[in-house]
Amino acid sequence: MTDTIYIIGSGAIGKALAVSLVLAGRKVVLLRGSVDDGSSQTEEIEMVLADQEKLVARVSVSTFSNFAALDGIIVFANKSYGNERLAASLAKKTGRSPLVILQNGLGVEEAFIDHHYPEVYRCVLFATSLVVSTNQVRFKPVAVSPIGPIQGNAVRLGTIVGQLDSPHFRFRAEANIQPVIWKKAIANCVFNSICPLLDTDNGIFHRDASALEMANEVIAECLLIAREQGILLKAGEITESLLSISRFSDGQLISTLQDIRQKRETEIDTLNFAIVRMARTLNKEELVQKTRLLGELTRLKAALNR
Repeated sequence: MTDTIYIIGSGAIGKALAVSLVLAGRKVVLLRGSVDDGSSQTEEIEMVLADQEKLVARVSVSTFSNFAALDGIIVFANKSYGNERLAASLAKKTGRSPLVILQNGLGVEEAFIDHHYPEVYRCVLFATSLVVSTNQVRFKPVAVSPIGPIQGNAVRLGTIVGQLDSPHFRFRAEANIQPVIWKKAIANCVFNSICPLLDTDNGIFHRDASALEMANEVIAECLLIAREQGILLKAGEITESLLSISRFSDGQLISTLQDIRQKRETEIDTLNFAIVRMARTLNKEELVQKTRLLGELTRLKAALNR
């Protein structure tokens, strides 16, 4: 493994991470996840922090066909619906390079496991980022984001975290990442279905008791399936986390609502429908009726808007 960090996905998170790492002295290549036209250039990208401080870095932006091999740390900051395509097309380029997946949801790593990638790590992001213009993003960290192994080892994990961690975009090692993944995924089942359907911002849950009641019903359903998977979480903890995020991101739009408005595909399949698929496998689909209905309505809204 070389010291190059390849970031796949040139959206808000990918650009924010690239700027942070370049300013920390890392060697970074930002790869477009959905476009492979052979282009390659250096772009000046500006990251605006919560206190309005502006950080600027010159970032190498390229596409996959310019590389015979991706030898380094490969970070996936793309939308999760592209994972199956990328897992198949990159298998011969990555060798034994470790993958770090910066995506929300359950099972987003499965495509890479199925294609026999040797080292796969999941990161649970505790940060928000928004594209303001082609070369500017707004970045707001909430907490240090944990990275843990799906298949990998603790020694390598420490090295990877050390390479990705920087003063403006912090990471930490987490040996047991699954409970963290589930906690965030359940909260996102709420945000990414209820907010788009109400066409409102993330702050709705701390402002409106009826919206919070609906959120708690979804949380209760999801927890039943989490327990069946051996993940023991408390409803109160997830509700408090949901409210904390709601207060912190009051006025901000969840990614699914942004995607619907921009007529893009959403990631609801790895959230509500991931829970539904697990429930179906357990013959307990009747336990997640609200989670399923909200997911179906969100999917239908996205399809009608496109």
